[in-house]
Amino acid sequence: MYQYSAQEQQLLADRVAQFRGQLQRYLAGQLSDEEFLPLRLQNGLYMQRLAPMLRVAIPYGLLSSRQLRSLAAIARDFDKGYGHISTRQNIQFNWPALADTADILERLAEVEMHAIQTSGNCVRNISCDPRAGDSPDELEDPRPWCELIRQWACFHPEFAFLPRKFKIAVNGAKSDRAAIAVHDIGLWLRRDPSGEVGFGVIVGGGLGRTPVVGSVIREFLPWQHLLSYLEAILRVYNLLGRRDNKYKARIKILVRALGQKEFAKRVEAEWEVIRREQPELALNEQQLQSMRAYFTARSLPTAQLSPEKSARLLDQERFASPAFSRWLKHNTTPHRSAAHAIVTLSLKSTGMPPGDISDWQMDRVAELADRYTGGEIRTTHEQNLLLSGVPCEQLPELWRSLESAGLATANINTINDSICCPGGDYCALANARSIPLAEALQRRFEELDYFEDLGPIDLNISGCMNACGHHHVGHIGILGVDKKGQEFYQILLGGNAGYGHAASLGTILGPSLSADETVEALSQILELYLTQRQSAELFLDTVRRVGIEIFRDRVYAAHH
Repeated sequence: MYQYSAQEQQLLADRVAQFRGQLQRYLAGQLSDEEFLPLRLQNGLYMQRLAPMLRVAIPYGLLSSRQLRSLAAIARDFDKGYGHISTRQNIQFNWPALADTADILERLAEVEMHAIQTSGNCVRNISCDPRAGDSPDELEDPRPWCELIRQWACFHPEFAFLPRKFKIAVNGAKSDRAAIAVHDIGLWLRRDPSGEVGFGVIVGGGLGRTPVVGSVIREFLPWQHLLSYLEAILRVYNLLGRRDNKYKARIKILVRALGQKEFAKRVEAEWEVIRREQPELALNEQQLQSMRAYFTARSLPTAQLSPEKSARLLDQERFASPAFSRWLKHNTTPHRSAAHAIVTLSLKSTGMPPGDISDWQMDRVAELADRYTGGEIRTTHEQNLLLSGVPCEQLPELWRSLESAGLATANINTINDSICCPGGDYCALANARSIPLAEALQRRFEELDYFEDLGPIDLNISGCMNACGHHHVGHIGILGVDKKGQEFYQILLGGNAGYGHAASLGTILGPSLSADETVEALSQILELYLTQRQSAELFLDTVRRVGIEIFRDRVYAAHH
């Protein structure tokens, strides 16, 4: 992984000292709430319903075991003993004391971590496929490109105060596991007919109050021009984006107002100027190779058995333990090395808020990463953790260790692997609670005798229209709404973030329901799916084929 230089470390130390002074002045009453607001946001600090929340950056979801141990210690020493993995692959602490936040940032800086640009109207954490570098269907590892973009965007003076927050995702595989179509900028690595590597560029995607699937503004951008083209997009946005209305300030609104062709034309014109006036933004092969070197140095633990012998061993273990068999089916995927596997650690055990992980679990995962993956951990968009490069013959041993840590729930890509925002339990913006509903749904689905037969279903839950739970792109999405002070929930069907299918936004099924009615409605939807699907057809394919009217009729007939 990328290692900070001495200059970068000094920059972090200076930033922490600067914030410490700002915090001290605020606590002493020398800065008003309004004056302190942009200062704290630039350091990832939010004021939530019950306590401050600190959002820590995990660039492209990559962590070392040393960094995870530091996060565990912060959770233990400054919080209530846990952290929360977000859909942007970051980690959030929900209970730090305001007076301690500078100390936390100092701890983070000691292990090359920070909270810079995790909030505010700037370029946020760059995200990518959690399996980056190790997936068999990958054209090229996107992480070196993510790091180049991170370095370009961090502290960029022209883009520190954009009209609104700005999110970029990069995908390097055939299957889009980075949800690039619903980002402000989505980049996918591809090759032109001559075999040269470049990027397809999507602009103007996003969720929230106005969900939009982004528009392709360039089918192929040569890799040498990546930074200058991004600069052109952001410069056009900075000049023309709305600043008078925060609900119309995202780049998706600008793209829709101008139209895809006109927006692309303006970007191309600005790009010509930048290439002429800032030739230093052009990337060269030496820069690219030096960046790639940071992501190829990790040596995987050696597999002692051949893939064939490992397969026989795993078959024996599966036969001996149905629980291990279910975990192997749901929580492991192929690695580019046939002798190794990619393992997802579920943070969705029933009774626990989705995405939460305790300090002692973080310490345990760091220990397992040292033993099985050379000390590397990934965070995922689905609010789980991932260990990549585990020797296949060691999977039974790893499973037993994860079981003892409460991290082996066999539910990855099932309806019980739900994405869920913190909701009304924490967030001051939420209209309804998300976590209790997620738990109620988990308990109901676990009881279903056909749970294993449902196939992959993305269930996404948001407590408000800001869509932090990405409800618009869930195969089943749930949105919390307020009705005269009471919590109700809208159900959406047919959304998809792009994983294996075309990206799409869900359609609202009908009037909102109470929490109990919502649980019952989802049970009705699943029962109907099983009667309507053809052969082993997936849930999303069934919904797209038969339409949502048949599901609407079933749900509302049952409630009226």
